[in-house]
Amino acid sequence: MGEMKGKASLEFEHPPVIVSAASVVGKKEGEGPLGPLFDQVEQDDMCGKDNWEQAESALQKQAADKAIEKGGLRKTDLRYLFAGDLLGQLIATSFGTVDLEIPLFGLYGACSTMGEALSLGAMAVNAGYANQVLAMASSHFATAEKEFRFPLAYGNQRPMSATWTVTGAGCVALAGDRKEGLAKITGITTGRMVDMGTKDSMNMGAAMAPAAFHTIEQNLEDFQVNETWYDKIITGDLGEIGRTILLDFMKNKGRDLSELHMDCGMEIYDKEQQDTHAGGSGCGCSAVTLCSYILPKIQDGTWKRVLFVPTGALLSNISFNEGQSIPGIAHAVVIEHIDG
Repeated sequence: MGEMKGKASLEFEHPPVIVSAASVVGKKEGEGPLGPLFDQVEQDDMCGKDNWEQAESALQKQAADKAIEKGGLRKTDLRYLFAGDLLGQLIATSFGTVDLEIPLFGLYGACSTMGEALSLGAMAVNAGYANQVLAMASSHFATAEKEFRFPLAYGNQRPMSATWTVTGAGCVALAGDRKEGLAKITGITTGRMVDMGTKDSMNMGAAMAPAAFHTIEQNLEDFQVNETWYDKIITGDLGEIGRTILLDFMKNKGRDLSELHMDCGMEIYDKEQQDTHAGGSGCGCSAVTLCSYILPKIQDGTWKRVLFVPTGALLSNISFNEGQSIPGIAHAVVIEHIDG
């Protein structure tokens, strides 16, 4: 079924195929550099709903329906749904996916959730526990601000280290019985929590960068390769500050990632035109960038092998208000081109 590699990695004997991918985003994301690549851009961030949380649920439902449609699938074809969001008790996911009637594993890995969903989905498919599954994650600027920071009406000034939570949902369908698709998942490296004492909730990049560093190093060690084995190493939402920290950590290990590294949070917005400070963040950041930008480049062979590393800051409003530090986590997924 597969092989354990090193301390934290798996190499799949029968790599699951990414059959389809869908991305649904808000108006601000649609105005960014990746705007033309998204499947759907909602001009109303409320999505016609009564509150922000219902709007995020609507994004998930739309992304799932779109991925199912693009893959030529039926809901009854899907064994499991692996999905999550940033909200308490995963209410965007649980309320948003109820009509899909697919057995659900609700996941919380903060902004690393898409990596967690892909990892668990790939494990299930590779092991033969499911023929086809969905992996999905979402976030919404307004729900995240309300949950973790300040009410929007408060109008607080955001420091330059802050990132802008992406309004969007990304969903992929994984299958074990296909030879053709967008790409294949050949391995994973599961991250562990890394806590270096960061307490600033307005500087998520600093909290997550050490975890990204640890997971990337673990992946290279477990697979006994160096960084040049990959065409790109892509983190989820470190932003400018987190990227600088990661590159410094890697440089101290003798690795130069300056040309190999890309961060989804730095790709999704135009820094000069959209004023998002350090970049984008949220579960939806890496999910929609994967579905709209990364997978097409792997499919067409621009990138043959990518290490996709969504990053998460594992804080809650309670832990922050109690003065606790912010642990980080990152999950790595090896995604490769399917040769004709």
